[in-house]
Amino acid sequence: MSSPASAADEVGSLHAHTVMLPPSAPVPTLGELQADTVGQALTSLAEPADTPTTPLEVVGPAAGYGTKATVPASVHDNRRTASLKSGASPAAVTYPEPARTMSLNECKRNMGGSVQVHIKSRFAVCTAIKVTTIWTKRTSPIGTSTYTVYIRGTVPKETDRTMYFDYDVVDFTQIGTTGVEGLKIGLKGVLAQDWPAAAKPVISNTLPVTKTWPQMKASPHYTQTVRYAPGQGTGAGAADVVFAVYQPEITSTLPAGWVGNSPQTGKPLMFAPRWDSATYLRNSNGAGNSANRGGAAFSVLATLEYSSQPGAPEQAVAQHIKKAFADPTATKPLNALKNVPGDLIKEPLHRLYLDERRRKRNRAVAVRECTRYWGQNYADGGKECDEFPFATTYEGSAAEEFDVHVEKKNYSVMPLDGVQNGAAGNLLSGFYTSNRMIDGQEDGFIVKID
Repeated sequence: MSSPASAADEVGSLHAHTVMLPPSAPVPTLGELQADTVGQALTSLAEPADTPTTPLEVVGPAAGYGTKATVPASVHDNRRTASLKSGASPAAVTYPEPARTMSLNECKRNMGGSVQVHIKSRFAVCTAIKVTTIWTKRTSPIGTSTYTVYIRGTVPKETDRTMYFDYDVVDFTQIGTTGVEGLKIGLKGVLAQDWPAAAKPVISNTLPVTKTWPQMKASPHYTQTVRYAPGQGTGAGAADVVFAVYQPEITSTLPAGWVGNSPQTGKPLMFAPRWDSATYLRNSNGAGNSANRGGAAFSVLATLEYSSQPGAPEQAVAQHIKKAFADPTATKPLNALKNVPGDLIKEPLHRLYLDERRRKRNRAVAVRECTRYWGQNYADGGKECDEFPFATTYEGSAAEEFDVHVEKKNYSVMPLDGVQNGAAGNLLSGFYTSNRMIDGQEDGFIVKID
């Protein structure tokens, strides 16, 4: 059974070293530490100098904050199983609403290996950090202690701009002789940066909080809320967008009598919250309350999921996109250098809404190429010209006419069943709306085909 060090211990003989680790990082056992030298043990737990601060999937100005992670987040599987009944209108197909809640167990379950962020949706994201202390006496390890802090960010309502950050301090473990009875744990949420800088948030005062190990173990849950009122943002088309960096900070302070790196502060990967009042998205008038107009989301890449499986209403379109990703040079128009974007985090698509002329031009170029390769009658039998990337993206068929740096003919067209093409278009529209996708390069999404 572990116990605090005796006050009679020789002054200066008690040391402790605290490290901040990914939530699933292995921690050496006390036996392993005692079989090793303290120096080697601490080296094995050392944090790299370029510890990441920013999830790989972050978009917008917050993507340039700090150091980008190299390990992708775990992403919730949103595959759909619905099929379109025979004779039904494509409008009968709807894209599923993104999740707006996340339980602590969901967060923990998706933090395996080196993963430090889980994206359930753009309205439910979590991160975590493990805090481990090695307690030594006269350079010999005598105990270890560990706890993990999980932070979940959620936007539970579309009609409310309030964002919630739930902190849970859990998985307290102590082995051998430690000083945990007097160890202090601090929780803090910091808005490290926002764009525009003049925007003023409203933050609840539930944090910061500092408690001893026993106190925190007895009361392990805290919630902080953050909200930016509308009218403070920027962006084309009166988007009224505010971007921010929300950085949790976890502090561990050694008790009296112990010497070491104290206080030690760890920073889990940050959150990238975003608020907007775009007129083309939901709740643009606040349901009559102008103080609530618009909404909030996390500024991370969204994932549009299409199904190529039998019975899927968008099957033909999904198969087309799948081919464009897997074998782009075999698609039309011909281009030996073609590399169609949209399937990789580093090559996302960007919604095109405000420039109607460019959207129409994307569509006109696609139809031109369908006619060139399949003739004037390509639409016979109820077919339509399907294009990818979508005409509603900046990467659409006419991209080369608007950006001289874009690879020419870097898209794919194909005549497809009109009903399935319509269903896919309806799903895309619903995806844009439900995920609060804003126009322009400061947002983005990728496409996954099952």
